[in-house]
Amino acid sequence: MTSKHPAMSNPNLPSGKTGADMPLVAHLTELRSRLLRIVCIWLVIFAALFYFANDIYSFVSEPLRALMPAGTSMIATDVASPFLTPFKLTLISALFLAMPFVLHQIWSFIAPGLYKHEKRLAVPLLASSIILFYSGMAFAYFVVFPLVFGFFTSAAPEGVAVMTDINSYLDFVLTLFMAFGLSFEIPVATVLLVLAGVVNVQSLTKARPYVVVGCFAIGMVLTPPDVISQTLLALPMWLLYEVGIVFSRFVRARPRGEQEEEQDKPAA
Repeated sequence: MTSKHPAMSNPNLPSGKTGADMPLVAHLTELRSRLLRIVCIWLVIFAALFYFANDIYSFVSEPLRALMPAGTSMIATDVASPFLTPFKLTLISALFLAMPFVLHQIWSFIAPGLYKHEKRLAVPLLASSIILFYSGMAFAYFVVFPLVFGFFTSAAPEGVAVMTDINSYLDFVLTLFMAFGLSFEIPVATVLLVLAGVVNVQSLTKARPYVVVGCFAIGMVLTPPDVISQTLLALPMWLLYEVGIVFSRFVRARPRGEQEEEQDKPAA
């Protein structure tokens, strides 16, 4: 049993072999090798960061601690939380930092099975995805967190001390990090849909009213149950959708006949 990928040369394959000639076992072996590299670099970054685990948590919790009333502080309600919470945050931070390497390994694995026009588009789209994901996380940290936590700490009833559990806080901010990081991928997703011929710019424009409603619905699902974070997620999603439409005007879906002609030509 062999792979159905197009026949393309791969410098990692034995002489005379192509992606189409590799047996399934060889594909699985290379996949295991790529996964082991990802795990190794993840653990190396984690080991380098572990000494600074408490400092990393202090940095991530700064938006809340800066707004807490005088005389209050964050608390740990579980016995192991003072150790496990910074540990978990450091492990996840190491994965976020390793993401460019992870995507490179994924790209190296699938590249031999891509056609020329797919390779030309994949690299800039992958780079854009990384930049937009980090941008979404930065937007959440520097813009959303101060507004959300400022509202929460000021809305506490009289006589109630705001003393947030460190593990609950971590779960809250990780949810927002992922929600904003993924939502910032909308321009890339929009361009991919246009390139694939699934939609066109005209249909994207006509769907704008439904997209606006959908953005607020997604904001309700992906963010904690408060109006501020939902709105702060929905509005950027809508704006990023508009950005995706703008960039989609500069690309065009490849006609099917042209795709077939290109697919008949193996990549160099």
